[in-house]
Amino acid sequence: MVHLTKIYTRGGDNGETSLGSGKRVSKADVRIEAIGDVDEANAAIGWARQYTPEAIDSLLAHIQNDLFDLGADLCVPTKKSSSLQILPSQVTFLEQKIDSYNQHLQPLNSFILPGGSKGSAALHLARTIVRRAERSLIKLKNIQPLNEETVKYLNRLSDLLFVLGRHVNDDGKKDVLWVPGKSRES
Repeated sequence: MVHLTKIYTRGGDNGETSLGSGKRVSKADVRIEAIGDVDEANAAIGWARQYTPEAIDSLLAHIQNDLFDLGADLCVPTKKSSSLQILPSQVTFLEQKIDSYNQHLQPLNSFILPGGSKGSAALHLARTIVRRAERSLIKLKNIQPLNEETVKYLNRLSDLLFVLGRHVNDDGKKDVLWVPGKSRES
């Protein structure tokens, strides 16, 4: 368990922060940017939880804990056997949830617009933030070592959030469909 006795340390006042290894890096470092994007995704999921039914809320709470694991994975660039890492089983868990929720959805005949209900809109917002976090991890992966499972996890998570957004829209019946060119002038 992590114990935080003091919230401010003044250590970041000069624009640097510490990784889990103790190494000091710029707060503008690509790894710190990725960690921040994952943190923002976690906060967006916390927001979405306010508008979802109990079963989805419970699933999202599980995912929020996984995202902290993912952040811990990112903050230790050189892995030791004791380092917390995202595992393939965590990716598989998301895949199973996607399959379970997707089987009840109305088939898609068009792209959907985020919305339809507060819960769906919040889940779609979280999905787009997870996609940004995924892009940050890929940018990081191009220049520094990275656990491949972290990218897979975020990729599956964005898919799950899409499916959950449709699920809370009465299994897709209340989805708002994109109508190409609908707003054009004649």
